[in-house]
Amino acid sequence: MENPGTDQFTEVTNTSWFARLGQAIVGVLIGFVLIAVSIGVLFWNEGRAIRTAQGLSEGAGIVRSVAADRVDPSNNGRLIHVSGMLSTAGPVADPDFALRVRGVRLMRHVEVYQWKEETHSETRTKFGGGEERTTTYKYVRAWSDKPIDSDRFREPRGHTNPVMTYQSRESLAAGARLGAFAVPETLLHGFGEARRLPATEAQASALQLRVNKPVSVNDGVLYVGRDPSQPAIGDMRISFSEVPLQTASVVAAQSGDGFAPFATRTGTTVELISAGTVPPAVMFQHAEEENVTMTWVLRLIGAILMLVGFSFVLRPLAVVGSVIPLLGDVIGAGTLLVAMVCTAAIAPVVIALGWLWYRPLVGIGVLAVGAAATWGLMKLLRARSAARKAALPAA
Repeated sequence: MENPGTDQFTEVTNTSWFARLGQAIVGVLIGFVLIAVSIGVLFWNEGRAIRTAQGLSEGAGIVRSVAADRVDPSNNGRLIHVSGMLSTAGPVADPDFALRVRGVRLMRHVEVYQWKEETHSETRTKFGGGEERTTTYKYVRAWSDKPIDSDRFREPRGHTNPVMTYQSRESLAAGARLGAFAVPETLLHGFGEARRLPATEAQASALQLRVNKPVSVNDGVLYVGRDPSQPAIGDMRISFSEVPLQTASVVAAQSGDGFAPFATRTGTTVELISAGTVPPAVMFQHAEEENVTMTWVLRLIGAILMLVGFSFVLRPLAVVGSVIPLLGDVIGAGTLLVAMVCTAAIAPVVIALGWLWYRPLVGIGVLAVGAAATWGLMKLLRARSAARKAALPAA
């Protein structure tokens, strides 16, 4: 049903107990798949982290610094460190807006004012195990640099988004060199800190002829629409930025007169670039820190996948108990705690198995931490169970 006077749509759906139980049983299969995937992710991540760390350590021990003004053929295939001024064969351009700069990278950022669907759901378990879900679909206007498909909205009528005439893009300068060395494009993606390029009135006039809409320059940004203070659906904001030519440092294998990834004995590669004149030791330190950060991010992702998987496996218990809503809530809370115990017990074991293969002492430490966490959660579970039993006579 639609709420008059507000831009939102409310939908109420009912699911029987048998349907919920069937969904929960299907969820058990999904849960086992998620658990298997999480184990694979955790084990693979530990091997990746260890190989990357060993590869960086190998590279840090053999890298040699060379001058940027001359390519020495005797260094071909070796890991080298070079610092120098970047140069290009010519300007980098955005032909759609007649923009040319003497930089390394040129970025165009486009935002369109669009409809966005926000959903909020509330679920209520009824006596007998049935479930009533109330979902509210709210439609708001927002700036987005990605096209939002309004055809997928629950209520697309009156919330149609326009096609994005222009989209964000990045251009790289051709023929980039670091002194006498050619720099591949793979190294330049993401390099440097961008600085803003203000739009011009000439660009605004040319764009207005193409889009047949009012275009103005607002705080250095091209604004397509009538009033920047009161945007309408379909209005655009287009801004530009560049990474200028500057000093850079590269650690990579010398390949001819250019750079290539350096293959380490662990099967990983080393190819680093930093803005400014940066010593190789500092570049390797930053790479090691990034490896540690990535390792913990993937560990967290793996643990979350495992927790969700165990929650799916145990969900049928909560659905069976939900014939009496309060009992279902209690069982649901218990299954979540059990899922946490299982995750706390298994995830560290998988991580430790990865480490045991390469670094036994660290693996034993991880196993000890996992055992301690499992023991703590089991103790909490027993305490809650004892408290619940003690409360039964009083009830």
